Amino acid sequence: MSFLGEYEMRPKPFTPEIYDNDERFVRDRTTSLIWHRSQLRTLYADTDRSEVVYHSNYLRYFEFGRTSLMRDLAYPYKEIEASGYVYPIFDLGISFNQPLYYDDLMYIHTRPVNLERVRLQFDYVITHAEKGHVVCAGFTKHCALNLAGTPVAVDPKTVHLWTSFPK
Repeated sequence: MSFLGEYEMRPKPFTPEIYDNDERFVRDRTTSLIWHRSQLRTLYADTDRSEVVYHSNYLRYFEFGRTSLMRDLAYPYKEIEASGYVYPIFDLGISFNQPLYYDDLMYIHTRPVNLERVRLQFDYVITHAEKGHVVCAGFTKHCALNLAGTPVAVDPKTVHLWTSFPK
């Protein structure tokens, strides 16, 4: 029985293994997809009265995974903004499977997926670092804007990141 009582929400299998001797990247043995991996520990402030991580905090964890990926691939979000682009979220989704609690260590797996002329998407899988189970999975969709807020084509460095990310 899970924390949901009689309902068991089984996520798709996710079995990461270190990719190319680089702890920052894993390959899912189930799908063979490559993911960027970052690590984070939950804070007491992230939990609610029921002692689990409050649901909206997972969006912050997605942001941590996304910005860590960009930084590790030599294109931090700060540089993106300095070059005149912003990428606000226009759509997102998340499926919860298991809770995280105060002081739990998690892995945030992030990968760039869809790239269109003015839009892009990241996918995420958060796993419990010590127990290995999938906590949640989700996505964020972003649109490219210039600093005036006008939709523009995705910048060339971001396009390069998408096309060079290991398949």
